[in-house]
Parts: sequence; structure tokens; C-alpha cells
Amino acid sequence: MVVASDLGALERTLGHVFANRALLERALTHASLDPVHSYERLEFLGDRVLGLIVAQMLLDRFPDEDEGEIGRRFSALVNAGSLSQVGAELGLVHHILAGPGVTNEAIIADVVEALIAAMYRDGGFAVADEFIRRIWSPLIETAARPPRDPKTALQEWAQAGARGLPSYHELGRDGPDHAPSFTVEVRIEGVEPVQATGPSKRAAERDAAAIMLQMLGIDHDD
Repeated sequence: MVVASDLGALERTLGHVFANRALLERALTHASLDPVHSYERLEFLGDRVLGLIVAQMLLDRFPDEDEGEIGRRFSALVNAGSLSQVGAELGLVHHILAGPGVTNEAIIADVVEALIAAMYRDGGFAVADEFIRRIWSPLIETAARPPRDPKTALQEWAQAGARGLPSYHELGRDGPDHAPSFTVEVRIEGVEPVQATGPSKRAAERDAAAIMLQMLGIDHDD
């Protein structure tokens, strides 16, 4: 169990002292430890709060970019990779309550969203807004141009060569429900299929696309 001093240190990192500590504890609790009082419902809400604020930040920061360009920036900023990076910088791995050997990058990403929801519910929109702007503003400034994720880059390459759209196929799922591992294969006409494994179907698809791009010698930005 996380002791009060640890929670106090995390609150200082987050920039918010919780009136309701139970919200903070729940945001840190994985279903492997407590399936009834886990962070999953908070994660659902936090995803929406994060999306709203990041979208507004991007529209304000890049007034001359169209919806497609803003959309690519948005996807890169709120995907699991960016969220796990934020979680690592916050030191969340030392605070997550989970079963032995369960914590991974996907769970860290989920906890970031759950913490955003917990701050929103405890302190209101202004608290969540301040946190997201403080953490995400540097990430927004690091990208001089809209990034392309591997799946987008691969799709553009395939369409440019009249090869149709890449297709992704789930080949298998292993591991327990609280820590699954998905194997996915990507196929494009005239190209050898590529497989990848990840903690979610989305992550496995992304990695498979990145591997195929590398095999084809195609650069991408994300």
C-alpha cells in the first residue's frame, strides 16, 4: 500500500493536494489488485478531459493549420507512447498499486489519464487544465511540423503506390486479462507480411507498421 508520505510527494509533483485522497488512491489502483475499485472508470473520464484541453491548446497554438494537420499533432500527443512518457517523468511506476510484475508502459499511460480525471473531480476543470497545460506545452513545442504515426505513414505509402490500404489481423492474445499481450500482422499487396506484439491491439498494430516501414526503408516522424 502506498503510504501517506508517498502520496504527498506525488501531490507535489502533480501540483495539486487532494481534498479527497480516495480519488488519488483509486487513480493509482490497477484491477489486478482491486477489480472493483480500480482506475478504469477514471481513465475513461480522463481520456476525454485530456482530449478536450489538448485540442484547444493545438487550435490556439497553430491557428493556420487545417484539421488534418491538427489531428496528426493531437494523435501523437495523446497516444499511449506520449502518455507513458509523461508517466515516466512523473515517476508513477513508484506509486502504482498493482499485482506483482503487472506494471508496464500501457498501464502507466492509463494511470496518467486516471490521475487527470481524479484532479478534475477533486478540484474542478481549472486544476486539470493547469496540469495538462504545464505538462503538455513542452511536448507541443518540440514538434516543428505535424508528425505522422507509423500507421498513417504506411497507409500513405501504400496508397501512393496503388496497393490499397494496409490490413491488420490479430493472430493471437496471451497473458491474463489484466496484462494481455496481442500479436498482430500487417499485410500490404506485394509486400512480405510483418508481425509485432504489444500490450494492446493498437500498440501491436503501430509497432507492426513501424517494422514494415523500416523494412521498406521509409522514414516516418513518430
